[in-house]
Amino acid sequence: MKLKLPSLPELKVPGLAKGMAVTLKTMLRRSVTQQYPHEKPDLPPRTRGVIALMEENCTVCMLCSRECPDWCIYIDSHKEVVPPKGEGARARTRNLLDRFAIDFALCMYCGICVEVCPFDALFWSPEFEYSEYSLAELTHEMPRLRAWMDTVPPPPMLEEGAEPPKEIAEALKGAAKAAAPAGAAPAAAADGGATTAAASTTTAPAAAAAAPREATPAIHVEAEVDQAVYDQLIAEGKSERVARAKAKSAFVRRRRAEIIAARGAGTSEGESTKGEA
Repeated sequence: MKLKLPSLPELKVPGLAKGMAVTLKTMLRRSVTQQYPHEKPDLPPRTRGVIALMEENCTVCMLCSRECPDWCIYIDSHKEVVPPKGEGARARTRNLLDRFAIDFALCMYCGICVEVCPFDALFWSPEFEYSEYSLAELTHEMPRLRAWMDTVPPPPMLEEGAEPPKEIAEALKGAAKAAAPAGAAPAAAADGGATTAAASTTTAPAAAAAAPREATPAIHVEAEVDQAVYDQLIAEGKSERVARAKAKSAFVRRRRAEIIAARGAGTSEGESTKGEA
């Protein structure tokens, strides 16, 4: 049996030349590889990187943990009795957050926990550089989740002509009423109550620090705002929501540290008194 060799026209020379031309064109073209990590990628605004936690908004309702299909959210809390605010009032029981951790080795980034959170305590962050050397280290605790709040982008702007949310409108009215006796201009309340007066920088923290610490039976801090931190973040160009949340968190951390230090000092003094007796 004889083999029939293809003739020259049957070799499809134009197609081969076209392929070689594409190869030569690619070889001579400059590389467009992004030099990561020296050059950061431009991520879309709704990138699902990691889940950030604003712990002061968490009420330990456990809704995110129950709805998680992977059971990768771990929450611990304890109940604490809050003293009554005035005469005739009853003491309330509040559930305080002790631990909030997410195992990102199990998380499938479905975003159900962010959607079902009724108090805006969980947010999507575009941060993606959190690789570890072992799976056990991918369970990130509350401090790491709280630090990722700094990378959460601000919410999108409202449409032109849209009415502001009901909560913001009521907050602006309350701020205007509170500022009216002090002689504040109504335009400051219309701007969103960002920075009304320089005197408010030290009023709230000083009043909280001057209050007697022995009257608080548990580590409970009212929601105040560190005005100095707030003004600094606004000057850096942060959004009002992010600046207010970080300023409130800074004040809460400072007050908790002061209360714990005062309790430690009182305990050491009591032990020394018993030893002398």
